[in-house]
Amino acid sequence: MKKENKDTAILLLHCPDKQGILAAVTEFININKGNILYLDQHSTHDVFFMRVEWDLNGFLIPRDKVREYFATLLASKYEMEFNIYFRAQKPRMAIFVSKLSHCLYDLLAHYEAGDWEVEIPLIISNHEELEPIAKKFGIPFYCFPITPENKDMQTAAELELLKRNEITFCVLARYMQIITPEMIQAYPNKIINIHHSFLPAFVGAKPYHAAYERGVKIIGATSHYVTEELDAGPIIEQDVVRISHKDSVGDLLRKGQELEKIVLSRAVEKHIDRKILAYKNKTIVFG
Repeated sequence: MKKENKDTAILLLHCPDKQGILAAVTEFININKGNILYLDQHSTHDVFFMRVEWDLNGFLIPRDKVREYFATLLASKYEMEFNIYFRAQKPRMAIFVSKLSHCLYDLLAHYEAGDWEVEIPLIISNHEELEPIAKKFGIPFYCFPITPENKDMQTAAELELLKRNEITFCVLARYMQIITPEMIQAYPNKIINIHHSFLPAFVGAKPYHAAYERGVKIIGATSHYVTEELDAGPIIEQDVVRISHKDSVGDLLRKGQELEKIVLSRAVEKHIDRKILAYKNKTIVFG
């Protein structure tokens, strides 16, 4: 069942915590005939965080002036850093893959089912193996083979492709390449990655094999925004599953991949719904 695409605005903000912020924001919406549909807030270490969504039907401020009015009337007064999004403007997601298909299939299944209000104009890979999946879902597939010698040139070509297709965020669906600083700077807190939660305890190409040899009792997965420090960006979503001595390496791989796709899809959904506020190297994830 497809989600109803309401004509709403979503405000995400953080600022120094002080009295009157909540009242000021709600008054801004109410006085301009906006109907508040969702509101959540959080305060920590003298910082105030807030997400509010309201119906634009009958709202007095024109859509293209909302940011300007809010910045002038409230943001400057309360030293706010904020973003305003509109439900009618769907995010445009690029998916990056290598050879593993489990996360890609899961993302595309949600997309085809209409679970998410998102557009997927393209899939990028450094290998050709998953192109048939892209064709099956009718999504353009672009292959950029990566070597140490051509990585900068290929990154530039990828960035040009993303810009031309007006991509707003990227998802690394088990893309086995380190993202360059240029790509990260172009999409700050807009590149979502997934990995097993054994890092840094079980690094290397076969973490599940290493975990099996240690007899671990829990395996997990972590989805986070990509920063220049490898696998150390703001965490969006995590989960774990228990295992036992009865589980083989194959069982760990299967259960791990199942968990990876679930955790990644949860993170992507929260990003699409604009429920994540990244602050320093942490996230506030609203319900």
